[in-house]
Amino acid sequence: MDLKHSIDKNNVPRHVAIIMDGNGRWAKQQGEDRIFGHHEGVNSVREVVEACGEIGVKFLTLYAFSTENWNRPKEEVDALMELLVATISLETPNLNKKGVKLQVIGDILSLPPSCQAELQESINITAANSTVTLILALSYSSKWEITNAVKEIAKQVEEGTLKSQDITSKNIEKHLNTSAWPDPELMIRTSGEHRISNFLLWQLAYAEFYFTDTLWPDFRKQDFFKAILAYQNRERRFGKTSEQISQN
Repeated sequence: MDLKHSIDKNNVPRHVAIIMDGNGRWAKQQGEDRIFGHHEGVNSVREVVEACGEIGVKFLTLYAFSTENWNRPKEEVDALMELLVATISLETPNLNKKGVKLQVIGDILSLPPSCQAELQESINITAANSTVTLILALSYSSKWEITNAVKEIAKQVEEGTLKSQDITSKNIEKHLNTSAWPDPELMIRTSGEHRISNFLLWQLAYAEFYFTDTLWPDFRKQDFFKAILAYQNRERRFGKTSEQISQN
């Protein structure tokens, strides 16, 4: 049975965030090196992006490379950067054809120049698209993001353009990488791990979490639709009681 037909398209999260975990373990199970798992994980990205377009998810953020990932073996990091450039170059025509707009968050200047150039070209090519906004978190960590936001706000206070008593959550949000988009309503993590690993700490404050044992290279549309159905079966209260929600 295609789970897509069971989804209530009037109750689809506008924004889904995914921690794509398990590439290395999947590759090890296949008797291959870790980069083979990352390569195969591209197929899962393609399927999930298509699934978002099919059911009406407007924003998809993928945790592709964290600031902590720079600490991995150099050969793996180098291979990942090469894969990133090759994948973006290969996938951009397909993204454009399907109306997908590419965006990036993170410390982009820390990426190799070839990556920066390929990303910017794809961003420019897909800029007018509106079916799905695909946001890649690259060289990203939430602590890095929040620290930068605090520095920017502190600078405004020092310059006298902002008073400390006027700092609000809305003001902080304006300085986050994700200020242009709504916060995710659903966060998915694959591979059986139950943590968020420094990912969108501020933005996930009221998100629903969905954890699956499926390793990322095995994650397909039906797995994504299963997560959406689980989301639709939850009661989102935002600090209110069930009675208050039902009255509204």
